[in-house]
Amino acid sequence: MAILVDIVTPERRLLSQEVDMVTLPGIDGQMGVLRGHAPLLTALDVGEIVLHKGNDKQFIAVGGGVVEVRPDKVTILAQSAEQATEINIQRAEEARERARASVEASGSQKNDPAAVTALRYSNLRLKVARRHAPHHRTGPQFEDDKP
Repeated sequence: MAILVDIVTPERRLLSQEVDMVTLPGIDGQMGVLRGHAPLLTALDVGEIVLHKGNDKQFIAVGGGVVEVRPDKVTILAQSAEQATEINIQRAEEARERARASVEASGSQKNDPAAVTALRYSNLRLKVARRHAPHHRTGPQFEDDKP
């Protein structure tokens, strides 16, 4: 049985579609949601949303937000979100370099959490974009992988 997933950012409605399962980056770790899930309201971390439908997977980079889970619907209010097909790898690499320079300029990661978050999101965007690229790596990929 399918569950409806709506993803909305301040700028737009990213998508609304039925999937078999959605995997979300909760602030306490990854969570999977199927139809019939208990109601839940929680914050999202910077991470990857995976929409599972049959044997297909769709990858979305999310820059935090909140999620409301109901038995038949998942509503994600994201601070930012992009589908893998929307991410330009060259621009994402340039953004990562700017974010990396900002973190280095702050002298300490503790002094500028916004810069650290920007770097995390830049790395995530590259990871998600490369999953969609025809030449992406096969095999396991981990959060700490350097894109």
